[in-house]
Amino acid sequence: MPELPETETIARDLHDAIVNAVIIDVAVQRADVLREVSSQTLTAAVDHARILRVWRRAKNVVLDLAIGTKTTPSSHLVVQPRFTGSLLLDDGTLPPDRLDYLAVTFALQDGRSLHYRDVRRLGTVAWMSAKRFDEYEAKLGREPLDVALTDAEFSALVRASRRSVKAVLMDQSRLAGVGNIYANEALWLAGIDPSREAADLGDDETARLLRELRAVLRASIAARGTSFRDYRDARGQRGDFLSQLSVYGRGGEPCLRCGKRLIETHAVDGRTTVFCAVCQS
Repeated sequence: MPELPETETIARDLHDAIVNAVIIDVAVQRADVLREVSSQTLTAAVDHARILRVWRRAKNVVLDLAIGTKTTPSSHLVVQPRFTGSLLLDDGTLPPDRLDYLAVTFALQDGRSLHYRDVRRLGTVAWMSAKRFDEYEAKLGREPLDVALTDAEFSALVRASRRSVKAVLMDQSRLAGVGNIYANEALWLAGIDPSREAADLGDDETARLLRELRAVLRASIAARGTSFRDYRDARGQRGDFLSQLSVYGRGGEPCLRCGKRLIETHAVDGRTTVFCAVCQS
């Protein structure tokens, strides 16, 4: 599932490529991916809308839209790729297999197309007014890469819960953008047991956890994300971070620190958790 590094990669690529592009048509091939808007309303709402900015919020790719010469967004397209979704910019050179499973296509005035492709159609494409987006964003947690997020603030938001620290890291209302891959990685790097109650962590441990979380997120962004099966960037290419994963996907293999066998379990939060019982005791 695309997490912070993957959606950040997509957003940066698209921002560089389509800022100031104008949408002139929409083709909705699979209406079941739409949220908060019908096919007809979406087509009318984005007609000749200019793309002011493409950015990431949590695990979403957000396109700020304006009509005419306005410089502030009047609405937003909010795309959450989830497990098998991707946003692909098509200048006519995308491989044919990347054009299967299209769900929504935005035709741009310069002749290019922006496709939302989703094999299993578990992702979503929402259109929101500026007011509705403000309401939506207000329910999301802090961004872990926000330089304004201090060690003390991170410690407070983590330690306010009695749930497992891994579950808290993945709670989008507390910390936005972190999913299963990078929660596993950060906890191993920080030497913290994923099943520990978040409230029991000390300030030194939460500070170390934030530092390692930021490090692994930045490293993955630099490698353009992690591709196991479906994730592709905006150019249809795979991310390169898979080879740098320390624990996720390596259950039963030796720990890279101590050599003991990594444990894989679903007992922590119902998701795949991989950890070292020695290094994360």
